Amino acid sequence: MKLMPLPQQQLQCGRFTLDLSQPHIMGILNVTPDSFSDGGQYHHRDQAIKHALQMIEDGATIIDIGGESTRPNASPVAVEEEIRRVIPVVQELSKYDVIISIDTSQPEVIRAAIQAGAHIWNDVRALTRPQALETAAELNIPVVLMHMRGEPTNMNQLDQYNDVTEDVMRELHQRLEQAIAIGIKPQHIILDPGFGFAKNAQQNFQLLHDFWKLNQMGYPILSGLSRKRFIGEALNGVAAQERVVGSVTGHLLSIQQGASIVRAHDVKATSDAVKVWNAMRMAESA
Repeated sequence: MKLMPLPQQQLQCGRFTLDLSQPHIMGILNVTPDSFSDGGQYHHRDQAIKHALQMIEDGATIIDIGGESTRPNASPVAVEEEIRRVIPVVQELSKYDVIISIDTSQPEVIRAAIQAGAHIWNDVRALTRPQALETAAELNIPVVLMHMRGEPTNMNQLDQYNDVTEDVMRELHQRLEQAIAIGIKPQHIILDPGFGFAKNAQQNFQLLHDFWKLNQMGYPILSGLSRKRFIGEALNGVAAQERVVGSVTGHLLSIQQGASIVRAHDVKATSDAVKVWNAMRMAESA
């Protein structure tokens, strides 16, 4: 696997420039009735906007809007319904100074969202749906390529690895090459190792332990472990809403090893932790 130097220290997201020399928080906004952690809480537009604005105030520089749950065994959502859920929220949020990411695998959804004011395509399927790669190249937007095997309905049966970190890096690199070959610019690519997707608890913690190795791929890395099941398993099986401290710990471990973006439900707690980490880093360089 050919390793590359980091292609840029900035990510251009529409009218915004994201400084990758410091970590950023991507606030999770699920406008779904069935997401694993907060399904139904922000299903209505006004509730979603209120929560998004609170996350911005709490320290999120990116808001990631999802209209289809990707939890294990989640039911598929029609493209038209996903658009109906997502676009009104994008249109309203585009009035504010925040980068808008769309958590979708559907080219039709991202086209509508970009037209409405979104900036980033965050795809758990790494642009494997028909015409997804071509659409991303045509739209000329930043993309998050996440590692997953199979689909949410069967991914838990596909967790056989020789070395989870090395295998994830190799499989991401294959997808990376396909994306660049189709015309997606290297400076538009963010990689996500896919915590909780086709990985058991031990493998997720191994991936977190080895997170620093992902930097060898030469691209910004997103860490998305917020409230995931493996965090709960380490905390004696607590419910998703009780995994805040565990999630923040995972975020800091990711940042300490080079994560550029952490995707979080609990933005205020994560932001406070990042501020303390930044203060320590500044003291080291003083």
